[in-house]
Amino acid sequence: MALRPLDPLRSLKMKLGVLVVAAVTFAAAMTWLGLRVHLGPSRTFPLVIVLSLVLTQVLARGMTSPLREMTAAAEAMAAGHYDQRVTATSRDEVGALAAAFNQMAEDLESSDRTRRDLIANVSHELRTPVAALQAQLENMVDGVTEPTPATLELSLAQTERLTRLVTYLLDLSRVEAGASALTISELAVGDLLEECAQSLSMVEAVKNLRYVVDVTPSDLVLEADAERLRQIVVNLLQNAIRHSPPGGEIRLDAYPEGDDVVIEVADDGPGIAPEDRDRVFERFARGKVTASGGTGIGLAIVRWAVDLHGGQVAVVDSPGGAGATMRLVLPARAHPAPGVTTTDADA
Repeated sequence: MALRPLDPLRSLKMKLGVLVVAAVTFAAAMTWLGLRVHLGPSRTFPLVIVLSLVLTQVLARGMTSPLREMTAAAEAMAAGHYDQRVTATSRDEVGALAAAFNQMAEDLESSDRTRRDLIANVSHELRTPVAALQAQLENMVDGVTEPTPATLELSLAQTERLTRLVTYLLDLSRVEAGASALTISELAVGDLLEECAQSLSMVEAVKNLRYVVDVTPSDLVLEADAERLRQIVVNLLQNAIRHSPPGGEIRLDAYPEGDDVVIEVADDGPGIAPEDRDRVFERFARGKVTASGGTGIGLAIVRWAVDLHGGQVAVVDSPGGAGATMRLVLPARAHPAPGVTTTDADA
């Protein structure tokens, strides 16, 4: 490991100045010493030059060692090894670069880990309904079970599950591509919430959940993209369904607040830890309490769609202290984020 005696200095220019001064002072001292012990100029000067070069090399090598470490680490990371780090003990510009490099390496390692987790999660999510659907169809083909409405309904449920996952992945590709177009129309909030709750209650009937929709006033409206708003509510509901216990209750409340409309989706599940409340909206992230799978995509899509509308979404404390409450705030009158193109649905 290279000696780095100049690390405490906070400026690269100061280090270079110290290096020059040290080399000159060392050369002068060695020259004086050589002449004093009568080595003579022919032996003193070559010796001083060699020793000065050695001193300069030692100090310069310590100054540039982070750059060499970064080069080696970058080559290793290009080969897929994201666990590389460099020594960032110096306080100058090179040290700041080394610290930034380590942060970048950590982010890349985290992204690579979440990518692998996503592949594993999606593979699992795809495998389960595909296997169930295949088994049901094989049984019907082989005559083991009759194609009754009940068996066909089970097959349809697995197909819908696959459709939702594919829709998630397509929406994720739109997020990556920076899609930013909205078709604005005036929507009746109560009708939309009732429609979303009813559609999911039929698909997720196995848990026997209760859905309570409370919209005040009952004729509350807002201007938004109908498809995107439905996507937001459905994803929030699916998240609530996933974490709700059998026989639990999911509430959908909506009310005006100033120039905005607030929509809250609450469940009585285990809730979301405060330290996870921001992270759950990141792509591929899942809260620590999650025990029922999921791809970690749904809430990221929610944030993306909400941001397009110029709104906000967050996890807030539940009134009773139990469960999780997702609070969505959207402008009552269309106010998309800068750069978002809009068209009128009636045009």
